[in-house]
Amino acid sequence: MQFKLPETSAVLVKGKSFKLAEVDPGSEKPFAHHPHNREDAESRLLELRQRMFELQELLYAEHRQSLLLVFQAMDTGGKDGAIGNLLTGVNPAGIAVASFKAPSAEELSHDFLWRIHAQTPKRGHIGVFNRSHYEDVLVTRVHGIIDDKTATQRFEDINNFESLLTHNGTRILKFFLHISKSEQAARLQARLDDPAKNWKFDPNDLKERARWDDYQTVYEDALRHCSPDHAPWFVIPSNQKWARDLAIAEIVVAALEDMNPQPPKATFDVKAQVIEQ
Repeated sequence: MQFKLPETSAVLVKGKSFKLAEVDPGSEKPFAHHPHNREDAESRLLELRQRMFELQELLYAEHRQSLLLVFQAMDTGGKDGAIGNLLTGVNPAGIAVASFKAPSAEELSHDFLWRIHAQTPKRGHIGVFNRSHYEDVLVTRVHGIIDDKTATQRFEDINNFESLLTHNGTRILKFFLHISKSEQAARLQARLDDPAKNWKFDPNDLKERARWDDYQTVYEDALRHCSPDHAPWFVIPSNQKWARDLAIAEIVVAALEDMNPQPPKATFDVKAQVIEQ
């Protein structure tokens, strides 16, 4: 781990003994026993947003490093909401969000990382992946598009790819937004019950939900094999959205603090500059 992990509900994946089933998706740590937990969390989140704004400005000005945030989740896991909450108040000029859907015919004509590499953040920027290269070891396995041998090779390819990015100045943080099956059912039902949210519902989500156990298995396998110190996976309990948002913000700000971006020095004689009134 490259920085001191703040106390949150997040679980850092370490080693191949990790078990996804042992992570409580309803965890509200560290506010679980506080009488005003949500209010305290919202106050802390405001502080973190301000600090993230300051650090992002320095990162952009320094133009030496970049930060890549990867978000994965089951359907209704809250990727859009978590990303929107995290980026509230930051300068959009320094942010690049990429969303990876089913690959096009052109993309399928290349290796599975080809389309991903083109979306990695340039120096000074924060890149956000809403779904990512991990889809190619998740959905593809559940639907039998690739076998276990191919998945194992892709784990190695992913680790090498993320090492390449790290060696070139990109810090990588990966978040799996972990919800329970019952919470997913409630969120899907809410989309059906509210006409304003019907557009979010896709009947295919029910077909994927029927494969819940298969997805949990392949997620666990990917998390185990692809969580090195330089590109760690964090499992974020996400039944409670406020606890989810706080955990992610704490981790991202801690990482930016550790990156310690510095403003560039002036390339001119500052004292010699005179501004006439």
